[in-house]
Amino acid sequence: MSRPIDPETTGLRWNFDNSYCQLAPCFFTRQAPNPVRDPRLVIFNHSLSQELGLSGTTETEPSIARELAGNQIPVGAEPIAQAYAGHQFGHFAILGDGRAILLGEHLSPSGQRFDIQLKGAGQTPYSRRGDGRAALGPMLREYIISEAMHALGIPTTRSLAVVSTGQPVYRETPLPGAILTRIAASHIRVGTFEYAATQGDLTLLHSLADYTIQRHYPECAEAENPYLALLQAISEAQARLIARWQLVGFVHGVMNTDNMSIAGETIDYGPCAFMDAYHPQTVFSSIDQQGRYAYGNQPLMTQWNLARLTEALLLLLHPDREEALALGRTVVFEFPERFQHYWRIGMSDKLGLFTEESSDQALIETLLAWMQNTAQDFTHTFRSLGSESLADQPFFQDAAFTDWHDAWQARLSRQPQTPDQVRAHMNAHNPAIIARNHLVEEALQTASEKNDLSLLHQLLEALRQPYRDLPQFATYQTPPPPSVEPYRTFCGT
Repeated sequence: MSRPIDPETTGLRWNFDNSYCQLAPCFFTRQAPNPVRDPRLVIFNHSLSQELGLSGTTETEPSIARELAGNQIPVGAEPIAQAYAGHQFGHFAILGDGRAILLGEHLSPSGQRFDIQLKGAGQTPYSRRGDGRAALGPMLREYIISEAMHALGIPTTRSLAVVSTGQPVYRETPLPGAILTRIAASHIRVGTFEYAATQGDLTLLHSLADYTIQRHYPECAEAENPYLALLQAISEAQARLIARWQLVGFVHGVMNTDNMSIAGETIDYGPCAFMDAYHPQTVFSSIDQQGRYAYGNQPLMTQWNLARLTEALLLLLHPDREEALALGRTVVFEFPERFQHYWRIGMSDKLGLFTEESSDQALIETLLAWMQNTAQDFTHTFRSLGSESLADQPFFQDAAFTDWHDAWQARLSRQPQTPDQVRAHMNAHNPAIIARNHLVEEALQTASEKNDLSLLHQLLEALRQPYRDLPQFATYQTPPPPSVEPYRTFCGT
């Protein structure tokens, strides 16, 4: 059994204040993590630790490892596994934390509340015949990608640490086991509301909605219809989030309703990746055979998920069902316009457009169509546009591109900003470095197979400043060599 630890012997100073476990018991099961054989700290996020007001030194690493493996329970923690439902590739299922334990909610020095979750902490009542464990590779992948997203300025869960367990997990082959410590604004999902709606008790739905408003959207409490305001706020947060995904070529891979955070954060980095050559139908997930969650479908799938959230909230929106449906439909049908608003702003930033003209949409779409037709690298193309040496790029000789370039230059000439101001603005919105798939795979393979984290640490260092052209990180800006086989990612379960 896990046991509480003396705060004087731990390397981390938690400030737990647990509120989710005050909801009705149907929303969770009290569940301690299952201890592991030989916990060892693989990687620890010192900068995040400082932001959270924790401490952690080399001398306290063994204690931190035991704590973040679940072998010892920190004082104030109340471990639970959360219950929720979800539409997985369109099919509804009752789910829950099958391999994750929420230790509790930590209050940072600034008063922010964060969920502290151990992913890969062992079986729970929701494991559905799974082993409840995780392999080292996928946990390191989540660490890399979540920290890359954070550096890009995209709302995301973050990774505090990865701990090896000293025990194998069995997938196609035996793999080294590991546990990730995930930090989130919360783990309330669209699927959490779907689960509440299936319970047949309106008080449960009320309590979850009221809790969500209090925790994430307190301004909604003052609205004439707080629950409609909540739905609108979530829609707005998702529109901003998905636009930011699209603007950096990020493909989530599994946008099921149980992977859509109410807080508007990116969550669950399983079969995700960044797009290299631009194409709207880009898919990386090995299980997404039909392209449901392809890059170009992500806004549509978000709207679909919002429709499921609306269905779950109907009884709260209005006592009259038809009126509730009308209110809900309005929010769902407005989502494309909300998304387009943020996407257009982002694309204008990427192209250095400070003013707005009616022809801007066509200018953007023409560039994207050329990129698709010529299989241009998404990140490299946009970064190159802000370079003084653009004419040195091979694609500058393409007739279709030069026609577009002339139209773009004419457009820029109709605004007062200087070329230097335009380039500076573009370079602040077009990353030079993303988590390139071939570099991520190389780092993960070296870490998992050779127990060598040097490439991983170098990659993380490069990803911390994605908008800067630093000579020492020039190799991280290079698109991958051509490959016959499409890049595929796996969920790791």
